[in-house]
Amino acid sequence: MTTAYITHPDCLKHEMGSIHPESPARLRAIEDQLIAGGLMNLLRAYDAPEVTEEQLLRVHSEAYLRELERSAPSSGLTWLDPDTAMNPHTLAAARRAAGAGVLAVELLVRGEADTAFCAVRPPGHHAERARAMGFCFFNNVAIAVAHALEAHGIERIAILDFDVHHGNGTEIIFGNDPRVLLCSAFQHPFYPFADLEHAPANVINAPLRAGAYSEEFQQAITERWLPPLEAFAPQMIFISAGFDGHFEDDLGQLNLLDTDFAWVTQRAMEAAGRHADGRVISMLEGGYALDALARSVAVHLRCMMGING
Repeated sequence: MTTAYITHPDCLKHEMGSIHPESPARLRAIEDQLIAGGLMNLLRAYDAPEVTEEQLLRVHSEAYLRELERSAPSSGLTWLDPDTAMNPHTLAAARRAAGAGVLAVELLVRGEADTAFCAVRPPGHHAERARAMGFCFFNNVAIAVAHALEAHGIERIAILDFDVHHGNGTEIIFGNDPRVLLCSAFQHPFYPFADLEHAPANVINAPLRAGAYSEEFQQAITERWLPPLEAFAPQMIFISAGFDGHFEDDLGQLNLLDTDFAWVTQRAMEAAGRHADGRVISMLEGGYALDALARSVAVHLRCMMGING
């Protein structure tokens, strides 16, 4: 398997304060782990391009884009909500993070890679059409999916989101779009307090109680995700890869292990092998305990690369 690794130095420049958990150290920890484990040399590295206005407008409103530009500070921080701030480099980082997913689509469509992992920040799955929230500015995975749908005419795309927090922005953007199946597993009730009773027909939720362990996570995926995923037969699979459900991560209360992320990734790879010519694109979302994040990304990537053991 040829796996693209897409990132950019601009993603290290976005900061929201020295104690904020969504920090540049996340990407450094991942890269250090991949180098130490000998995986980086097996990946095909790419610099993320900047997303274009056209690509952003498939997902976000023009008024929102102009609002972000007006909010960008020349120094210091501008807070958009209690968790989400911009520094002078935030927009550049966010444009690279969104552009990484678009490049991943191009690489897979052209056959230059089988799978792709976007090691980018800020994350994206909380960003709504006209609202930044939960550390997110542009909805990276939604922008990439929209590019695959609109620029390449792919008819069925599945998004698998296993971040500890529900991807509200992705649900709002693709809710009731029959071309997209969104499967989400997350702690509930928990931020952003998803309305599970009125979920769109194309959204498959697998809520997990605080304190849930591996068995509950794997059972929820097996019972709730896999049958509709198989019936949908996606032509491409995207992953919103949040690793903050790890038991070492203080931002959630799930008790997942490194091996759980390998297990769910392997299920995605198997489905992609049956229906999507093996095409899987993973975009980094959460994960704030640096050692656990780095180890979890490494096992995630090993599965995407077809390396067992």
